[in-house]
Amino acid sequence: MSLNTYAHPFDIATSLKQQETGVYHGHTSDDYANMVGPFGGVIASTLLRAIIEHPDCLGSPVSFTVNYAAPVKDGSFIIKANPTRTNRSTQHWYVELCQHHEIVITATAVTAKKRDTWSSIELYKPEVPDAERVDSLSLTEVPPWVNHYDIKIVKGAPRAYTKSNYADSVTLQWMKDKPNRPLDYLSLASMCDAFFPRIYVRREKVVPIGTVSLTVYFHSDTEALEKHNNHHVLGHTRAQNFNNGFYDQTGEIWSADGSLLATTTQLVYYKE
Repeated sequence: MSLNTYAHPFDIATSLKQQETGVYHGHTSDDYANMVGPFGGVIASTLLRAIIEHPDCLGSPVSFTVNYAAPVKDGSFIIKANPTRTNRSTQHWYVELCQHHEIVITATAVTAKKRDTWSSIELYKPEVPDAERVDSLSLTEVPPWVNHYDIKIVKGAPRAYTKSNYADSVTLQWMKDKPNRPLDYLSLASMCDAFFPRIYVRREKVVPIGTVSLTVYFHSDTEALEKHNNHHVLGHTRAQNFNNGFYDQTGEIWSADGSLLATTTQLVYYKE
């Protein structure tokens, strides 16, 4: 599978050096730092890169789940990617990210060779102004990773920045890599996590949060992603329940022409 390999900050942040088959060395990036530690979306994409670049990888990603067992510390890490079972058209993966000889993150994935067969969609892209008609987000005092995306929020900015009074946690936002970068599976996976926390949209109070588990389902193929190039994608996300320190977040990533590129869900911990 072809990947973008030029020296974009995202590709530098997700780059890996193979030590042996399925074992890679990586390093966190200051460009994609979060409030504490690295941005989880870029870490997820780094794990996915370990699968895609594995010499035994079959097909393209269709499902990807990351469990953040402990905080990733700034610095180096080791990723181990292992195909646990290979079928005729699907392949199942188990991945670990380790620091200081301890497992910090685990992930599972399914890659597949898709067949050209009957397809149908039951969800439709929300009606929003075109990306060119929406102003880019301009915020100070945000984590560095935010500045590496051109984000244009149509609805659902964090209350702490806008003082808006939303009755729900729904966000609609256009986004793309900054500087421009052609869309691929890696950047798409990261964008599934490139939303401000839902609890910050519902409430002005800022509390410590952290993603516990993130899942991405890929509904596009390599050819469609290459056709999309570096245009904005539309992210649509919401929480369904906040409950005693945990909330969920579900979302979709759409192309401007209405193609559903990915759906995603995650479980988030909040402390207060």
